[in-house]
Amino acid sequence: MHDLVADLARLWKDHVRAPFPAGFRGVDVGGVDLILLDADVAGLVQGELSGGLDHGGVASLWRCIADLDTILPLIDEEYGAAYFTKLRTMARIAASPHLPTAI
Repeated sequence: MHDLVADLARLWKDHVRAPFPAGFRGVDVGGVDLILLDADVAGLVQGELSGGLDHGGVASLWRCIADLDTILPLIDEEYGAAYFTKLRTMARIAASPHLPTAI
């Protein structure tokens, strides 16, 4: 678990330094507002890093991951694709402690 927290903290640090892809400001892809998606994931990752998410936060994070899964195949600009792929990776790591256990 500690490695996940360290990985998430490192990805978060990298994310806040990365500029949002300029050509994607105010753009919807696949019905998803990209700036809002970025902001939602950022808030949820911060929540996970500062003590964890409640059930509503976990559900929101999984919705964001689903949105990222929708938009990624539709983005053909290199930096934009890399930016949102990293955002998805960060979201998946933040969500990983909240996966249901197998019985």
